[in-house]
Amino acid sequence: MRLGIFAKTFPGDTPGAVMAAARAAGYGSVQYNMACSGLPSMPQAIPAGVAEAVHAAALDQNLDVAAVSATYNMIHPDPAQRWRGHDGLAVIAGATRGMGTRLLTLCTGTRDPDDQWRGHPDNATPEAWRDLATSLEMALDIAEQHDVDLGIEPELANVIDSAAKARAIIDEMASPRLKIILDPANLFEVASRAEQHRLVSEAIDLLADRIVMAHAKDRDAAGGFTTAGRGVLDYDHYLAGLARIGFDGPLVTHGLAADEAEEVAAFLGRKLAEVIA
Repeated sequence: MRLGIFAKTFPGDTPGAVMAAARAAGYGSVQYNMACSGLPSMPQAIPAGVAEAVHAAALDQNLDVAAVSATYNMIHPDPAQRWRGHDGLAVIAGATRGMGTRLLTLCTGTRDPDDQWRGHPDNATPEAWRDLATSLEMALDIAEQHDVDLGIEPELANVIDSAAKARAIIDEMASPRLKIILDPANLFEVASRAEQHRLVSEAIDLLADRIVMAHAKDRDAAGGFTTAGRGVLDYDHYLAGLARIGFDGPLVTHGLAADEAEEVAAFLGRKLAEVIA
């Protein structure tokens, strides 16, 4: 496993600046966001040369671009919003290979009209599931056209809120391009250590054949998100589970401030060394 970080953690609107900051903090990989190139996160156009500049900046810092963020609300209650998201996905997909990666990260979405990371009771309805399936069919068509893969993430606030639902949509879509990004802190809010272990182990086992990226943040005792290593998540158990299935992809941290990045790299590096040992 190699350490990575959201490029957007660092200030700057040029790839050279954020890549240099990531390398200086101790990372070997980034999950890129088009905002780091001075564009909207989901741009409607990417000027010529922008993708190549991302790849060049990564190579200059000896970094991998693990993925590019392409998150939009795939089950937004307004279909026009979904269409705009599909259009943005197509734009980023067309530039992905030029940035040196083939993985785009998605948000399966919520019925909340204002915040794609906020839960809604209607996320559990058959209609929400059907809308997600339709959106994923369109997204997978885009991925096929541009020879890229799509990563979805089970998280409590979205329509795919469990490993079981992630497995179900993977099986329904029946596309090898649909992958999993696993973040154990998105599988629970407040849970006993035993329950946490059960949820994380079940997710790893159920989704093992599709996990292409692991995320690293944390939960505090009250259920809120916090920086990796400062909460209740059992990283020994999590990383050992990933090692058990032979996962050797990027471990990407996020949800932290830029001035915490070096400390988190050291923490995760120690944990990985213990697992490998």
